[in-house]
Amino acid sequence: MRVYLINVGTNASDGFASPLFDDGRFEFVPILEGDRSLDALSGVVRYRDLRSHCEPGADLLRYVPLARHGQACHSDPEFATLTYGDNVGGGGRAANLRHAERGDALLFLVRLQRWRADGAGEPARTREFSFGRIGGLRVGEVYANVQAPPEGEGAARIGRNAHVVRAQSSGDWEKWGGFHVFAGDERSRRFERAVPVTRDLCDAVLRDKSGAPWEWPPHRTELSVIGSYTRTCRAVLDDAVPEEAERIARLRAWVADYAGERDAMVLDG
Repeated sequence: MRVYLINVGTNASDGFASPLFDDGRFEFVPILEGDRSLDALSGVVRYRDLRSHCEPGADLLRYVPLARHGQACHSDPEFATLTYGDNVGGGGRAANLRHAERGDALLFLVRLQRWRADGAGEPARTREFSFGRIGGLRVGEVYANVQAPPEGEGAARIGRNAHVVRAQSSGDWEKWGGFHVFAGDERSRRFERAVPVTRDLCDAVLRDKSGAPWEWPPHRTELSVIGSYTRTCRAVLDDAVPEEAERIARLRAWVADYAGERDAMVLDG
């Protein structure tokens, strides 16, 4: 099993972030679709369509700027049918995912903004930000280089993925096709509580692409260092390497401490 770390959801450049609450629960706010022509299409997911995990039936619009409410968002990963898609060709940020295969674990990292209860007990936005792991996919099936509408079992399995929805809604598979979709097995899940990503955790379990510990320049914030090292998707751990298998065990224990034993099963061998 290789463990891939994937940075998803809104980030600092978007001006808003996924909310984190006092009890560790969170909502996932996906990134904006980059092509504004998608806003006018039927079938795509817009921010106003997103529904709360913590308050079933409620929307997420309080966490999204008003100007974005009617715009299309890239809701990926999607935790209803447990899929994640990405463009793995060329030399882009997700190129390393072309090596991901059945049995590998994809862990999702998101930028979080703390919301605390105000005097009336209602959640209120703060200026506190952090990174957290919000879920993981244990790859059960890889749908590689998708260039046409999936059919039969494939349509049922990956039909809700944002990449499929985008291509299907636009009808332009030449423009939007050629992506991979990873479908999760029974160990895949959205975590009930965000698992904090801290400097201590990174020092204990992560290394840079050359195998060295991360550097933490004094002039940079912890948040910016973590964001920089996780901008590109890559396999950060491999249980075939004994020393890395030990670090996977530490990471699993960290997930269990914050999210629970059930959620930590995504890292079981």
